[in-house]
Amino acid sequence: MATDNQDRAPAPKKRRRRGAVSSEEMAARRHQGRMLALQTLYEIDLTGHQPEEVMERAFEAHDPVTDDVISQVEQLVSGVLARRGEIDPIIASAAPARALSEQAAIERNVLRLATFELANPQGAPTKVVINEAVELAKNFGGENSGKFVNGVLRTISEQRPTLSTIETGDGIDIAE
Repeated sequence: MATDNQDRAPAPKKRRRRGAVSSEEMAARRHQGRMLALQTLYEIDLTGHQPEEVMERAFEAHDPVTDDVISQVEQLVSGVLARRGEIDPIIASAAPARALSEQAAIERNVLRLATFELANPQGAPTKVVINEAVELAKNFGGENSGKFVNGVLRTISEQRPTLSTIETGDGIDIAE
């Protein structure tokens, strides 16, 4: 006697278009982009090196880096740097107990990067941005960095910040 499973034909395998990227691979690329952007922002914050030079070294150190990751890093870094004067007060108001200058450089730059993304209405969902930022803080920061970043970003996400509209090099408006 045949069971229901034996009577069914196997489901056809889903075919991806040639060159198509799985959602897991896209998520991994976006994570890599955020990580490289964070490393770049961190170095710029501490040393004042030129962004282009820092990004070039980061791309060489993590070669091969896909074009979409390079584009993402360039957009994130240029956006954070262009709007730091708007981003820093948002962070400061969400974390009044710890001045921006007193925060660890890695935490400060994770928060800048995530605040920039949270203020982008076309960006990643809030939950994704916060989870990614917490992971970056845990991986690169201190013992309590993840908790601190999570708390600050939850407060910021409730405020629904927006940044001034300035076109990036890619022609993408970052805020309304």
